[in-house]
Amino acid sequence: MLPHDLKPEHFAAYPPQANSLMIAHLDAIRELPLSFLPSLLREAIEYDFKFPAERSAIERELANISSLPHSQSIEWFHGFTQLSLSPALERSDWINLPAQFVEQEAAYLWSTHQLDAFRKAASEYGLRLAAATHPDPIPVRRLGIAIIGQDAPPYEGVLFRNLRKHGTYFGRVKPDNGLALLLSAANERAKLHPAPYAHWYVDGGQSAEHSSALTCVSYKDLEPTRAALLDYIQTEIKRPGMGPEELRTHLAKLTPADLGLSGDPVLGRFQVKLLTEGSGTQIFSTTFAQWTAREALRRAEALTLVVRFAPRQKQRPMNELLSNASSKIELDYVGSLIDADMGSYYHWINQQRLPGFEQSSFLVWLEGQSQAIAIAPSLPRGAESNSEIDVAKLISLVVG
Repeated sequence: MLPHDLKPEHFAAYPPQANSLMIAHLDAIRELPLSFLPSLLREAIEYDFKFPAERSAIERELANISSLPHSQSIEWFHGFTQLSLSPALERSDWINLPAQFVEQEAAYLWSTHQLDAFRKAASEYGLRLAAATHPDPIPVRRLGIAIIGQDAPPYEGVLFRNLRKHGTYFGRVKPDNGLALLLSAANERAKLHPAPYAHWYVDGGQSAEHSSALTCVSYKDLEPTRAALLDYIQTEIKRPGMGPEELRTHLAKLTPADLGLSGDPVLGRFQVKLLTEGSGTQIFSTTFAQWTAREALRRAEALTLVVRFAPRQKQRPMNELLSNASSKIELDYVGSLIDADMGSYYHWINQQRLPGFEQSSFLVWLEGQSQAIAIAPSLPRGAESNSEIDVAKLISLVVG
């Protein structure tokens, strides 16, 4: 079947809100080339389980496509219409399995030397869409906080090497009550600027006391879910013919209920994707914290994001790590600190990719110790402060 044959009943299996959205824009969807449409459906079919920022992006894209005059629509999608697809792809269930179609399409385009043409068409479309649609202004400047080095011994190496040129380094921070003060600042922002999934607290270990106004994702809290996933992976890889691609396809079909998660369906689906799509998120707490921060920014466009890194387990053979064995886990405190230092840099980079990055603020603190770096429009770059300062004052510098 091709897009021009679509009817409302073809979207009957979509969740309710996604179904309504597709039917509302059905006339425009029918005009889209098959080489493009499943990529859009892959996002739209998950509409009911997406964050508000993602929903708004899908709505803007569909509204823009629907508003294009016929001549302009031909121009926008010309590159996609020039691609040829196999009859097998056209016969596949691309409506209900768009993600699977996209994977198979990529393989086919590569085998027929059309992948470069697809990338060019996709890049041109992305640029046009960005120029035609504009996200809503954010109500408050974005704030990122990374807390690294939990339980780490004094470290003699240079920390924040990649961030120092962007902000001010503080070497005499008074650590008293630092974690509670940072979480309190995040709580206050969440209360002053309430919005669903706008203010986050990610912990690579056991979460500390915090307000329910923060969306919290914790490595420790997800321990039963991670164990269930590792057991599932062990069972699947023992099946005859199960390879990496087949396993990935199976993991993509898992739901929160399959892994014992209940409650908020949006957050539950987010957590499942963290564990099934992230590399190492199931077994390394630092990787979990870094990946969760990345996705909270990329997908939810968090206004406030506190990420607290915890010690991860030492490296062991991968089969042993994935076996979910109950042997005593040894922690690597120094290695975890180095991981977290780099993870905080990635946190800042991902924050800088979002709207309003020019006015955003960022703070990294070595938990329980005297080092920190603060980045804000009002603070000098590449500077150092030798003055004693407490965490409350640090917060005031970046929050403003």
